[in-house]
Amino acid sequence: MFHAFDNAGSDRKISRPEWMALLARAPLPLLSGALTAHTHTKPLWLRKPETGLMMVQGRAGGTGERFNLGEVTVTRCALRLAGADTDADVNAPVGVAYVLGRNHRQAQLAAMADALLQDPLQRDLLEAQLIDPVRQHLQQMQAQRHERVQTTKVDFLTVAREAGGDDEGDEA
Repeated sequence: MFHAFDNAGSDRKISRPEWMALLARAPLPLLSGALTAHTHTKPLWLRKPETGLMMVQGRAGGTGERFNLGEVTVTRCALRLAGADTDADVNAPVGVAYVLGRNHRQAQLAAMADALLQDPLQRDLLEAQLIDPVRQHLQQMQAQRHERVQTTKVDFLTVAREAGGDDEGDEA
């Protein structure tokens, strides 16, 4: 899915809901590559990665009544980076992540990135190393999906003209 916040704004700082949405869709290689310097940190688990089901709802025509579309597998976790040895550092940022699928490592890295992005000293570096590549990856995926869809496009106006041209010849 492609969202409006997938595009970088002009000199606008990204907000937490926006980066969490991007991290939820970030592939594991991009997450692990950008967070290699931070993977040695042992987190204090507030909620270890766990997998469950969530109900997905849809709307008829995008605006109609909601209906239950089906269930999807989701992995979630919550962690605290600083003060991992003790509970004393209650002001340390808490990272939370929900990702589609069963990949516990992806959820852990997304939660770690969420906690790190809350630190203003690390935000600019992580935006350049992680958020921008995730945006580029999502744009490439959207372009590939659009290209695949275009190969199946049928121009019904042309079909109608061709059918109309044959009918006119039969009437005369």
